[in-house]
Amino acid sequence: MGHVESAEQVLTKFAIRDDAFIQRVLAGQDESSVALSALDAKTHALVRVAALIALDATVPSYMWAIESAQEAGASDDEIVGCLVAVLPAAGATRVVSAAPKIGLVLGYDVGNALENSGALLA
Repeated sequence: MGHVESAEQVLTKFAIRDDAFIQRVLAGQDESSVALSALDAKTHALVRVAALIALDATVPSYMWAIESAQEAGASDDEIVGCLVAVLPAAGATRVVSAAPKIGLVLGYDVGNALENSGALLA
């Protein structure tokens, strides 16, 4: 992937399931994936967090994605903002499932927050 692919080229390669292209993207370093996406590194990382929310991912998956987002300069507020952004498309069930997982990765005491949830709703 020495040169930058056009949007049409990328769409075509995905649409025809160009397995060689897909493998190059999957095997590529983050920098090459970011360049191909035409997104800045922080946005690229936040999109990955959003995708994990939509997929109802596991905590270890969030750990990797959130670490990448933080390394790219994303704040906790921006990471949590992915929950808000994804809600209309992914639905409340996925967002509610993801919230404690993301909270754990960010280092929040999710158990304590859940125990005190009555106070938060008041």
